[in-house]
Amino acid sequence: MRLYLASRSPRRRELLTQMGVAFDTLIFRGGLRSDSETDETPHAGEDPVTYVERVTCAKAEYGINLLLERRLPLRPVLAADTTLEFAGEIIGKPADEADAAAILRRLSGQTHAVLTGVAVSHEGRIEYVLSTSEVSFRKIDDEEIRHYVRSGEPMDKAGAYGIQGRAGLFVEYLAGSYTGVMGLPVCETGELLKHFGWRF
Repeated sequence: MRLYLASRSPRRRELLTQMGVAFDTLIFRGGLRSDSETDETPHAGEDPVTYVERVTCAKAEYGINLLLERRLPLRPVLAADTTLEFAGEIIGKPADEADAAAILRRLSGQTHAVLTGVAVSHEGRIEYVLSTSEVSFRKIDDEEIRHYVRSGEPMDKAGAYGIQGRAGLFVEYLAGSYTGVMGLPVCETGELLKHFGWRF
């Protein structure tokens, strides 16, 4: 069995491979030509749980539309989205280095939630699951933040950090799914795929 992964994330590709799932990558347009259907801008007053479900399911549904448009073989489309919730706010990917540093200063010495939604769409059916993890950072000083931001690692990641990279040094406590914080909760994704006929 084979699916399409609607994501550019190398972490998600690695985790699907780890699970033994065969896949092809389905790329959405980015930058100025980005597809409006997959816009990750939060709606006014939208809470983080609603936001991550809306964005994840939109990506999975739009993936099916792309298969039809490009006349590709119809197979399940798996999409995922990760966001942080801190003090009731949605924290996505940083806009630039200054934003990344500001986000990390806010998270320093605090606890935040990482929400990763996973959706699979196939044959007119869509199923969704949410993984929520709690992450506590130790106090991070300004020099560490500057050094980490200069590495470039925070720039394409929700919350301006990758737990599987250098930012693992900041994590004092984690409750939930480590792979969910990376961007694809392996346990929940496996259970979701079973509903579409996968056997592990």
